[in-house]
Amino acid sequence: MLALYELNQAPMFFPPSDWLPQAPLEPLALDWLKTAGIESAILRLDLIDPLISGNKWFKLIEHLKAADRAGAEGIISLGGTHSNHLHALAAAGKRFGFATVGLLRGHPQETPTTLDLQAFGMQLHWLGYGGYRARHEAGFWDPWQAQYPDLFPVPEGGGGLQGAKGCEQLKTMVSAQLDGLGWDDYDGWWLACGTGTTLAGLVLAEVGKHPVYGALAVPDDHGVAQQVERIVEEAGVTEPVYELLDASRGGFAKVDSLLLEFIEQTEQASGVPLEPLYTGKALLALKEQVEAGKFAPGTRLIFVHTGGLQGRRGFNPQI
Repeated sequence: MLALYELNQAPMFFPPSDWLPQAPLEPLALDWLKTAGIESAILRLDLIDPLISGNKWFKLIEHLKAADRAGAEGIISLGGTHSNHLHALAAAGKRFGFATVGLLRGHPQETPTTLDLQAFGMQLHWLGYGGYRARHEAGFWDPWQAQYPDLFPVPEGGGGLQGAKGCEQLKTMVSAQLDGLGWDDYDGWWLACGTGTTLAGLVLAEVGKHPVYGALAVPDDHGVAQQVERIVEEAGVTEPVYELLDASRGGFAKVDSLLLEFIEQTEQASGVPLEPLYTGKALLALKEQVEAGKFAPGTRLIFVHTGGLQGRRGFNPQI
């Protein structure tokens, strides 16, 4: 179970885009990997900060730089009632002293995440479900920018090319730690995909050198493939090497007993905390692909722990 979050962090006195946290790269020793002759290391983005955790900070970096260039006083963005993105954004606003506004899916409700958002000082607006579905329509942002002219709009999840660019540095972070594993190189990346932004960032960073495998935590109709394609094309990468695989187990936020048992067993075996929406599904999908013979013995894979642990609190008390 996650520890209670400390809401009164001391402020840091430098521009937030200058904060470059480091995540450890650790061996991932699990029986099913050993049996298949596969080596894996896990990039622990969940450990970069107690509050601004996971890949969310990296997706925010370039947006924050753009907000600074625009002279904005803060950020307005979107998410659900358990949104890791809004949680990291609100915590960063409190930490670094900039205003935050969250546009939320659905109707007013209290979850551990929304209570944190309010405690961090984020102003919340509830859009209902139809209103939230309109977020991709032309003119969606117009009334919000009229109401908050000093705030910079950031897409859901910190997505888009700017979000992807911020994730490119994950490759540099891993490359600097390979010697500690005794590795001279690796053969690919494996990570969960919610919007595809982090995967796209790794594709940009790799420029075809290593493949990036994305375990889709959402169904096909969420548009992840199209988002990744748009980002890659906008960045001008002509020969991207990536693959998207279904790991949604029937839909976003859908879980089953096999997934929950796998998470419990893996946490006991590895000591690495997981959650059922992203990292748990991604690692179970990797196990299934490894056991199906997708990777040859001797393959070395980087598994990205994308964080999201705060969302466990309100999702399923059993885990």
